[in-house]
This record gives sequence, C-alpha cells and structure tokens, in this order.
Amino acid sequence: METKEVVNKTKNSANLAARNLADLQGIVKFLREEHLLTAVKSRVNVKHEMAGVASRFDGGKAVLFESLSHEANAPLFTGLYWNRAVLAAIFNTEEKNLPFFMADAVANWKKEPVNPIVVESGPANEVILDKNEDMLKQIPIPTLALKDGGPYLDSCILIAKDPETGVRNASIQRLMVAGPNRLTMQLDMGRHLRDYYERAEKMGVPLEVTINNGVGPAVHFAAVTPSNAASLDEDELGVASELLGEPLRLLRSQEVDVEGIADAQYIIEGEILPYTRELEGPFGEVTGYYAEQDNRWVIHVKAVTRREKPIFHAIMPGREVYNAVGLMAEASIFNQVSNQVPDVKGVFLTYGGCGFYHAVVQIEKSREGVQIEAINATFSAFPPLRRVTVVDEDVNIYDPLDVEWAIATRHDPEKGVILLPNARGHELNPMIINGMGTKAGIDATAPFPRPRKFQRVTLQDVNLQEYEIES
Repeated sequence: METKEVVNKTKNSANLAARNLADLQGIVKFLREEHLLTAVKSRVNVKHEMAGVASRFDGGKAVLFESLSHEANAPLFTGLYWNRAVLAAIFNTEEKNLPFFMADAVANWKKEPVNPIVVESGPANEVILDKNEDMLKQIPIPTLALKDGGPYLDSCILIAKDPETGVRNASIQRLMVAGPNRLTMQLDMGRHLRDYYERAEKMGVPLEVTINNGVGPAVHFAAVTPSNAASLDEDELGVASELLGEPLRLLRSQEVDVEGIADAQYIIEGEILPYTRELEGPFGEVTGYYAEQDNRWVIHVKAVTRREKPIFHAIMPGREVYNAVGLMAEASIFNQVSNQVPDVKGVFLTYGGCGFYHAVVQIEKSREGVQIEAINATFSAFPPLRRVTVVDEDVNIYDPLDVEWAIATRHDPEKGVILLPNARGHELNPMIINGMGTKAGIDATAPFPRPRKFQRVTLQDVNLQEYEIES
C-alpha cells in the first residue's frame, strides 16, 4: 500500500459543502440517492425500542426513523459511522484510504489553517424554544441500552472556550438528561475540556458551553481530532473547514458567550456548574460494559434552538462508536509512528478492541527489530491502547482472520511479547485501575530477511467482469 501517494491523490477531494454534504439533510438525501439508507416507517418508541431496531442494521446502511413515539415529531438518524464504505462514499475516497485522508486533512489544516466565521443567524436557530419548557419534550432524546440511567445525548459536539485564552475546544461527551433543564455528564481525565473546567472551577465560575446535535461529519471528525494532533492553543474546528472546502460557520448564541454550529439540528446552550456534582449513569460505553453510576458534573441548560424541520442524531453503541473515534485516532497514530518508523504502512484500531484498545500495525520490514520500534512508538502515540499487534505487509490488517493467521504462524510467545507494566491507560476500561495497567505488544512478523517457509501462497489475480458467470 503506497500510503504517501494515496494521501496526495485524495487531497481536497471531499469538498463537502460544494457537494451539499455539510449537514444531515444533505447527508440523508445523498445516502437515499446512493441506496445507502434504510428508512424505518413504522412508529418506534425512543425508549429502548429504537436502539433495538437499529442494532439489527449494525454495520450496514445508515438508518432513518421517520416516525417516533415522541411529541417533538422529528425523525431520528443513526448508523452514519458504523460502515466505513458509507463514510468513504461521503468523503469521495476509498474505504481503506479513510485514515490517511483524515491525516491529510489535519496536516493541511496545520499548514494553512482556515478559521471558522461567526454569523448571527443560520439553520440551527430558525426556531428559538421556550427556555422554561422541559427540554426532553422538545427534543426526541432516546434511551439506548436497557440499563442506561436515562435518556442520553451521545453524539453531540460540545464547544467550550478556554477560560483564560478564549480558544475553542470541541469534543464529544455523554450527557444524561437529569431534569427538565439539567444534564449530568462525564469529564474524562486528560482531555482539554476537563482542563478548561478545572481552571474555571478554581476561578469559581461556570464553564459556558454549547451542545450541538446533528452536525455533519466534517464537524464530527474535527471534534475527535486527538489532543496530540491539536494542542491546547489550537481551535480544531478548523479541520472542519478543511473538509468542507470553505470556512465553517458558527452561530452566535442566545444566552452564552460560546458559539454553536450554524448547520446543526439542535443547539443546547448551558453552563457546567462549579463545585456541583449529581448522579450520572449507568451508560453503555465504548467498552461494551456499563459505566457505573456516580456523582459527576452538571450542566444547567439556559436556551435551546433548532431548525424548522430538524433531524435528531444518535450514535449507537458498538462499531459506530469505534469508527466515530477510531478513524481520527488511526490518522494521528499513523502520522506519528510513520515519522519515527518509516517501515509502517498502515494502522487499524480493531472493532474487537473497541476502536480504542487494540491497534494492528502493518509494516514492510527493512531490517530485523523495526517491529519492536513500531510497537513502542504506537503505544506512545495513543495512550488508551492496551495491545499492539505488528504484522507484515502481506497481512490484511482489516481482516481479523488474517491477523489471527499471522499470530498463529509468525508469533513466537517466548520472544515476541513486549510487556509494559504500570502504564497509563483509559479510565473507562475495567482492567485499568487508578489510571494504570499493563500493556502488551505482539510481534506477529516473519523473520527478516523472510525465509522461503514464511512466503504466503498466492494465486493469479483476475477480473471477474471478464468472465461469463451464471449465479
């Protein structure tokens, strides 16, 4: 795989704004026309039933629920991120090139940043809702897993500003509806938003935020740009401008001094209260386990605006979460590791590893020992990882059967395991205790130079379109 050439060929090919793919309305229209959308027309309950139905389509087409048992009378869209082929069609690239495409977008943004622009009005504030009304009645917020603590916003882009510098940060947080105009949330350690909040709390002031539901994929992937690719003093929303092909439009808010996304479906304005903690959880998290209930951070809702005809967006537990975060993480890992170890040809965060905890790294060995360098560099590039498996260039990193084949036939357990004890990990993983745990690197590469006995069986490559075949 000639990764560097692929990146150059895909550069600037998204142009989502020019292709009418900047918002969910355009995305849904495009997917419908390309036969990449499943429409559920039967009336479905937003509590548990919607998620149950959606799960039956996991990994296939995106799903639009056209009729919900909710007084807001708005459709619900999910499954946008659970199929990389669908995302590749949206971004006008090939499926296997998506991580490199994202890496290129971040690199272009760093070289020639295009700042968002602020406007007074846009689709997301066509309707200004009564702030005294129950938020849950105005927005069809679903309850997903059977033991979730309540309705959850799980796909929203939360925007905050550094309390000292005013630099924006965009991120995705889980937000549980805890009252008519109250949300409780998780703030992960080590993230920019947590840093913003803790400094605001020391000042004794709330941290103002906007919560943007139903943004386009350009904004979504900008928000999940890893912190090691966008420093604390950089506004990663500029990555969205790169993907859109024009400056991202931000919307001036009604009640807070933080902007929202002009093309969002709903914008919830609020403030994270200082010195206030209330119950949040349980919630079905990225791990496939429930995050336990605990006293966590609180948002007081101050205003809600929406489109005239909004589409609510939810992300389903499982592979949709893995792709929603993993693509940008893969891009960041690839950039960092390939700069240190040029033999690296590809990186995939596996679905079985929750898109967070297991990276399969493909290398083309130029010498023996480079695989160990790749393992160490990958762990350094993405601290949440618990396992890194390194394979040769003849192994398909996206095929778990092929990766297992490499482990079964090329991995020596006596010499090919690298253990990193007492390493920092991801707090949501139940195997991480007090932020620390042991990590393992797996060398599943053939010896260098490769002996004849490690050369794979190959067959003639043919094009089936050249044959008359009856099925």
